[in-house]
This record gives sequence, structure tokens and C-alpha cells, in this order.
Amino acid sequence: MHKIKVGITGQAGFMGTHLYNYLNLKDDIELVPFEDAYFEQPEKLLQFAKQCDTIVHLAAMNRHGDPQVIYDTNIRLVQTLLDAVEKAGTKPHILFSSSTQETLDNLYGKSKRDGRLKMEQWAKKNKARFTALVIPNVFGPFGNPYYNSFIATFCHQLTHGEQPHIQTDAEVKLIYINELVEVFYKAISHKLSAISGKVSVYQVPHTSVQKVSEILHLLQKYKTEYFEKGIFPDLSDTFHLVLFNTFRCYMPDDKFPFPLTKNTDDRGSFVEIARTGSAGQFSFSTTKPGITRGNHYHTRKAERFAVIKGKARIQLRRIGTDKVINYDLDGAQPAFVDMPIWTTHNITNTGDDELVTLFWINEPFNPDDPDTFFEIV
Repeated sequence: MHKIKVGITGQAGFMGTHLYNYLNLKDDIELVPFEDAYFEQPEKLLQFAKQCDTIVHLAAMNRHGDPQVIYDTNIRLVQTLLDAVEKAGTKPHILFSSSTQETLDNLYGKSKRDGRLKMEQWAKKNKARFTALVIPNVFGPFGNPYYNSFIATFCHQLTHGEQPHIQTDAEVKLIYINELVEVFYKAISHKLSAISGKVSVYQVPHTSVQKVSEILHLLQKYKTEYFEKGIFPDLSDTFHLVLFNTFRCYMPDDKFPFPLTKNTDDRGSFVEIARTGSAGQFSFSTTKPGITRGNHYHTRKAERFAVIKGKARIQLRRIGTDKVINYDLDGAQPAFVDMPIWTTHNITNTGDDELVTLFWINEPFNPDDPDTFFEIV
């Protein structure tokens, strides 16, 4: 199988991280690593350009106290990349991340428009392929608060003792990051039928329209029900599920393990592991001493592990990072840990007796649409 060699400028950013992780799951893609420092290292940028069949240009500045700095920086990044490609003597398919702010009277929007036009001119001159994706407001896990989106800011504030404030209660056209990276993949692999010709501008359709106040209301509900009480909200609506998965990723590491209420009488004990606003799949496992289960991650499912007998260590590591979070649980004091998406997790029996773990997951297994990928913590 021929693999498309893809490099992503801005690989370490919000969109770049998600796109890199998503493309890493595709058998027809070979990723060419990129570091932001390459823009200041001409030889490194030149070698990067020589290796790529496709370059996705995401590197950009979104916010700064001086809007002129935003404009100048974004145009400089575009020109620096084009200069490297010219010097390399290659004609990669360049995908450019633009914004619906192109038409607005602000310097960020103008930088996106003018940057796109520069790349269009290069493509026409060199008879190369160029695709601009004009993207609506993007949200999802791991976005930087006060920078990437108001949803990231609200999630951070609600989980860190701060009070969100609405500046303008407008209707916002949104796309979830998982949906967006699928569009990028289709464009990279020439499977996006809406794109025709070598030079194309594609208006990425939004997938939901929400008022800012409605989103904040849902997030405040997640704080009250889930963050404070451990109750899963109703996740039967797709937007509610992706908003919840976004919210979950902003919770402080020390929020878990979350203690469970244990009621004991002469008959024994009763422990409720999950109260939910929607249906889900409940299961349990037994694990022998020293055995580890898991070492996989999910891209969309919400999942809970509750240890009810024995001793266990649960480990989490976000994909693309080295930081490992350890949670030690003991069935004598029942507790649970919830798994964020895009986070490899496992559970090890650290005791001398059999470990009993209960699981809740909000979405049953579907062999035709896998959501589980294996990677060692």
C-alpha cells in the first residue's frame, strides 16, 4: 500500500495534536514529525519540506494583545513555509487551515484570508495541489483555556473554582474536533468529493448551532451533577456526549479516585457504582494478583472503573505525552475513576487476593465502528 507522507505544522497545538493522533491510526498515512522550532531553523524546515507528500499548515497565532502582531506572525509563517518548499524543489499538496473569520474586519481574519491567497498563488504558479479548509468554531478536549475556544475556558473555570462570564450571548456555529480531523483526512486522501480541481476552497460545514448561554447551562449542570456528585448526565444526544467528554478532560488529576457510598448491614454491603441520566453498558471483571488489564484508549466513549473488592492501581496516560497518573484503590473503601478519551488506561491487581472491578460505559461495543485502540501506558 502506498502511504501518503504527511507533515503538520503546528503539530503540538490543539488541532495539530488531535489530527496527528487521528492520522496515526490510519494505515495509508505516514507521519513526518514537525516541531515549532523548525520555523527558526531553515535546514530543519527544508528537510521537513523535502519529506512530505502533503503538508497541513495549522501553525498560527490566534490571540495577542496587539492584533498587528497576529497578522504579521501568521503571514510570516505562511511565507517561511512556502520559501522552504520552493527551496526544496517539491510540490506537496498543501492544506491550509482557514477560518470563517476571513470575512470579518479583524486582523486575525485578514491574516487567514491573505495567507490563503499567498498559498493559492504559489499553487497556481507551480501547478501544485492546494486545499483551504474554512473552519467554523472548533471545540474539544485539551484545548487551551483563554485561547482556543470559549468552551475550553468555561470548562477550565468550572473545574477550577472560577466563575464563567458571558460576553456576548450569540448563536455559535460549532464543529467538534473529532469531526474536523475526519474532514482533514478525507481531504488528504482525496476522498472529499466536495473538493474539485487542484486549487480548492472548502467551507467546512458546522455540525451544531448553540447559544453561548445554552452551552454554559449544560456545563454548569455537568459541574453540579458530575463534578460534585459523580452522576453521569444524559449522554444520549451526540452534542451532549462530545461536550461532556470535553468537560471531563479539564478535571484536576486529584479529583479521582471518587469515593463511593457503602451501605453495610447484617446481610453484607451495597455500593452503587454509577447513577446516570442515560442507558449504558454495565460489566465486571475478576483479575488475579499481579495481572494488568487494559492498555488501550477510546476516542469517544465515557467509561467508569469501580473497584469493589481487592487492591488495584489504575494508570492513565494521555496519548502523545509521557505523564502517567497513578490511582491506588482498595475495595474496602469503594471508589471509582473515570477514563478521559484519548487517554491510555489500565488496571493492575496490586493485592494478594482476587480483584473485582465493575465497569460502566456509555456506548455498547460495535465491531463495525471500533473505538478502542491499544497502546501501553
